[in-house]
Amino acid sequence: MAGFMKEFRDFAVKGNVVDMAVGIIIGGAFTLIVKSLVGDLLNPLIGLLIGGVDFANFFVVLKDGAAAGPYASLEAAKEAGAVTLNYGLFINAIISFALVAMAVFFLIRQINKLKKEAEAEPEEITDKDCPYCLSKVPLAATRCGHCTSEIESLAPATAA
Repeated sequence: MAGFMKEFRDFAVKGNVVDMAVGIIIGGAFTLIVKSLVGDLLNPLIGLLIGGVDFANFFVVLKDGAAAGPYASLEAAKEAGAVTLNYGLFINAIISFALVAMAVFFLIRQINKLKKEAEAEPEEITDKDCPYCLSKVPLAATRCGHCTSEIESLAPATAA
């Protein structure tokens, strides 16, 4: 049991698991923002363009409820117990998905650009190998800190 717990702890604290958890939390918050964007901003604009109809209230009544239709809104149909096909809500979900997918695409695209830039930048050389013991020593060093052998300095010459 102790081996299992150690293995689970090692798995849970690895960077990938923590990164994934943070990603899920941020993704949930981002989904709320996109939902608000679609429901509170885009749908009213689309509704205005198509004649002032609330886009989220596009539905087809499959079976009337206790009170016969027509129903003024999806909420009224649900209150009456009608069975409805809510294609307006489905379209909202498609728009939300498209916006999330586009945002993720742009995010990944930017991350990939940053990775390419980081790979393209040459690393600054700050140390060299001692020719005697092959230990790393600073460029300006004249003696190896490990074997104390004299080595020539590779630091750039300064104007005197």
